[in-house]
Amino acid sequence: MAKVKYYYDQETLSYRPLESGKALKISNFILFLLSSLFFGILMLLLLLNTEALNTPKEILQSRELENYELQFDLLNRKLSQIEYVLENIEDRDNNLYRVYFEASPIPEEQRRVGFGGVNRYKTLEGYDNSNLIIGTTKRLEILTKQLVIQSRSLDEIESLAKSKEDLLKTIPSIQPIHKDNLKRMASGYGYRTDPFTKKRRFHWGMDFSAPKGTPVYATGDGVVGRADNRAPGYGKHIRIDHGFGYVSLYAHLNAYKVRRKQKVKRGDIIGYVGSTGRSVAPHLHYEIFKDGKRINPLNFYYGNLSAEEFDILLNLANQENQSMD
Repeated sequence: MAKVKYYYDQETLSYRPLESGKALKISNFILFLLSSLFFGILMLLLLLNTEALNTPKEILQSRELENYELQFDLLNRKLSQIEYVLENIEDRDNNLYRVYFEASPIPEEQRRVGFGGVNRYKTLEGYDNSNLIIGTTKRLEILTKQLVIQSRSLDEIESLAKSKEDLLKTIPSIQPIHKDNLKRMASGYGYRTDPFTKKRRFHWGMDFSAPKGTPVYATGDGVVGRADNRAPGYGKHIRIDHGFGYVSLYAHLNAYKVRRKQKVKRGDIIGYVGSTGRSVAPHLHYEIFKDGKRINPLNFYYGNLSAEEFDILLNLANQENQSMD
């Protein structure tokens, strides 16, 4: 049985039963629903902002995101270390390697150039950590480009080093007559007295006096260009093309031990001392050409002479005596 509600009627000074209409009941019901909906939404918002209602999958994803952020931070620290190491390599490359091998340094703007044109990172935008992802991606791409430039530079240095090594092997650098078999250095490069005319003329090489049959050595790696007696005054002579513009000449030989187009190494025996051609006694006349011009052979004996021996040879070469051819 429903409870009857009463109200006090001031006109009759008595309690009268409260009559509730259908409209009132409906309004009260609607008010109840609205109040329940409001408080329900409020509680839902509060719960959504806490971890109390997170599913295990959401909790796992949250932890994965935190781990990704940590890994990105570690990656950026490693990138900083790699950039520092690469910067040191680039500095040595420009200021040491390329200077030594006489190559132009790579400009800084070429090493640090970025990427122009369209937005390369549009697909990475719109996420919570877009700035972190885009920044790391940019650093990786720039670092990759710097590594490519540095790799090409080192390839060039390797090629230059190989060329330098070949030059050091081929350039004439030893005495053509072994110092143990050398009787005396007869005449040097410069003005000397001609043994036939007794007049002062320029002597274009160095004369090494030695017994007939003394071995003559190639002063550097190369290819025999000539081994004949068809040049005026030289008699039997050999010319070796060393490359890089260098040619050495060995004249007045008694015999050959090499032939034209034969490859020789520094220190190989190529012939024997004689007195053929325009010569007054057994000796070796030795010349060096650079780019077709005769130069002083005295500047190329760093390969087998000590400092004291070179000083003695220098003093002998500077004496204006009579040449032997």
